[in-house]
Amino acid sequence: MSTSISPTSPQGQVPPSPTAARHALVTILVACVGVFVSYLPVVGVSTALPVIQQGLDATTTGLQWITDAFILPTAALLLTCGILGDLYGRKKMYLGGLTVFSLGCLVCLTAHSVVQVCIGQALAGVGTAALLPSTLALISHVRPEPGKRARSIALWTASLGLGLTVGPLINGVIVEHASWRWIFLPSLVVGVITVVVGAAVLPDSRAERERHLDIPGQLLAIVAITGLVYGVIEGGSAGWGSAEVVLAFVAAALGLAGFVVVELRSPCPMLDMRLFRSRAFSGAAIVMGLTLFAQVGLVFALSEYFGLVHHASTWDIGLRLIALNGFTVVLAPVIGRLMNKVSPGRVLVAGLLVAGIGALLVNTFQASTGTGTAALVIAVLGIGIALAMAPITTIAMDSLPGRLAGTAAASNSALRQIGSALGPAVFGVILTQRTLSTLPGHLAATSLNPADQGQVNGIVQHVGIQAGAFLQLKTPETTGLAQSAYGAAFTDALHTCAVVGGIGMLVAAGVALVMCTRGHAAHAEEPAAAPQTTGVAAGDAA
Repeated sequence: MSTSISPTSPQGQVPPSPTAARHALVTILVACVGVFVSYLPVVGVSTALPVIQQGLDATTTGLQWITDAFILPTAALLLTCGILGDLYGRKKMYLGGLTVFSLGCLVCLTAHSVVQVCIGQALAGVGTAALLPSTLALISHVRPEPGKRARSIALWTASLGLGLTVGPLINGVIVEHASWRWIFLPSLVVGVITVVVGAAVLPDSRAERERHLDIPGQLLAIVAITGLVYGVIEGGSAGWGSAEVVLAFVAAALGLAGFVVVELRSPCPMLDMRLFRSRAFSGAAIVMGLTLFAQVGLVFALSEYFGLVHHASTWDIGLRLIALNGFTVVLAPVIGRLMNKVSPGRVLVAGLLVAGIGALLVNTFQASTGTGTAALVIAVLGIGIALAMAPITTIAMDSLPGRLAGTAAASNSALRQIGSALGPAVFGVILTQRTLSTLPGHLAATSLNPADQGQVNGIVQHVGIQAGAFLQLKTPETTGLAQSAYGAAFTDALHTCAVVGGIGMLVAAGVALVMCTRGHAAHAEEPAAAPQTTGVAAGDAA
């Protein structure tokens, strides 16, 4: 199909023809399928981590890298992929991203080592970096009216949530009957089919004015993001004062400072810093990073808790976490209509408050907590997240003029992925260090003799905290005491994660209250010389 450059059209434009309306619906459907398939492995892989750990004999650090190998390239390349879509067409980026994503799933499907899984996950992350901004830009192109766009974004968010919800359940069924490697097959099959369909039916669109790639900005962004996440993950195992960890944090700080300087001076920046003059856009960016940090970090921690303390199967873990993202799907139509009646900022604040309370309620979990109690707490957290997700994206997209929708989409998704990358990194460190620090005290409170206590501590210290779930001492009685102490120590670590996640959500609510509830149409704040980054219909500017 031919590429279209979106024209500037006045308010009160002629309603689209039936053919255009059908094309818009097809575009939204295919875009939502792309987001759905790209997010199938995200939580699905997290819930399968206990099985992957046993199959590959992976350490906690290895499991963190399996998760972050997907998220890091997604976060680092989102802005560049948004510009590439503006330059060469969003359809091309969509199809290319879905192809690379499918290739990554194929690599994971044939993996026999942690390194190969990480390579496959990284390829899938590169593909997702191309998919996220292109899908939102495609939707904005065919849905210029603010009300219809808000409902379409709610559907996009629901598709993302559906992938996060269905992924663990599909993986649970697969792991029950086959090797963990086959959890990547559904994403591969759906991805290939969607590439074929998208090539046939998607229209294309690109920016009104030509842009150029910001190579220095891209390289500095990669250094900053990778250095930060590498330092956090390796700091938990190698020590915070080790040379490699210190160098990683120094590189991250210098990369971030250099990125800001380069973007301020660049005639064609990857991310124009002046866009953050919009109060609503800046608030949505901060809220997105904090919310995804807490959400994805808690998914990582809860998956490990259910797998290692409750010895739940992958299917059971998926069922217990289904409410965490399931409400995003179920409540999507309601939230879409609600945002047309109530300020999206108010909906956002309410959602973050509920999510923060739900996260803090995880502190009530004990090693013996039943499935019903856990499901109720997770449901509270899930309802809050459902209320928050669509408004964050809507505020970010509506806070800038229509021609900047590509930048808004890419920036929104980039901060989503940066927060998502830091979540497992930080929460994994908390789980490891807190478990190791409290385990000796819980062992001392049992009737185990000093030799058995020393053996358990040695195993967990040197093999990894996952080894505590599979302790085998001389007798069933001593084994039971050791595993009970381990469960109590791991639950203490989960409580710390819950406090960090809950505070993160509540801080995000405070930021949203101050910056995102006074109306989010911030077009007047845009500098006159802001770059022309995308070419969606100018109805976005209404």
